[in-house]
Amino acid sequence: MKLVVATTSAHKWMEIRDLLSDVPNLEVLSLRDFDPLEEPDENGLTMRDNARIKAQAYAQAFNMPTLADDSGVEVDALGGAPGVHSARWIEGSDADRTSALLERLKNTPDVERGARYRCALCFTGPQSTMIELEATCEGRIAYEPRGTNGFGYDPIFELTEATGTPPEWIGHTIAEAPPEIKAQISHRARAVRQLAAQLHNLSTR
Repeated sequence: MKLVVATTSAHKWMEIRDLLSDVPNLEVLSLRDFDPLEEPDENGLTMRDNARIKAQAYAQAFNMPTLADDSGVEVDALGGAPGVHSARWIEGSDADRTSALLERLKNTPDVERGARYRCALCFTGPQSTMIELEATCEGRIAYEPRGTNGFGYDPIFELTEATGTPPEWIGHTIAEAPPEIKAQISHRARAVRQLAAQLHNLSTR
């Protein structure tokens, strides 16, 4: 089965591809493998809405099974913001958005810096099959960026006991942790692993 992952992000595509590597008879493609299309308007109220919008739009365009995700960081002190707007709440780069978030939290004490990464996945497949999943990774927002691995808010997302993190990585940011640790505990890894179990059945039919 060929599966389109509805992203142009090389980081995200490689992460998902690697997490699905044990699914038999599965070839994982990205939007970079096709001629550019106009992106669907991600105007959903939730990450689950946006994942569904993208999955359905690209599945129809390519007539091919499609996986889309929407993810973001929810900060307790900001009432769950930036949340569904994480990728777009500030114009510019990932570094611009992390800087803006740190500025918003500059007077927030450690005990109030709790946060979580949330990932919503939507798979649309043969015979109108649809699978929707969500997973989270609990942590807190650090006081400054640390680490060069990962992308998005990873340099300021600090791992805590609540993530199920190996003890030696507690207190480190996701961007400081090696890829194999991120693949154990990240929000996207947890959601994709749930999906992999279901895709295993579909791909072997």
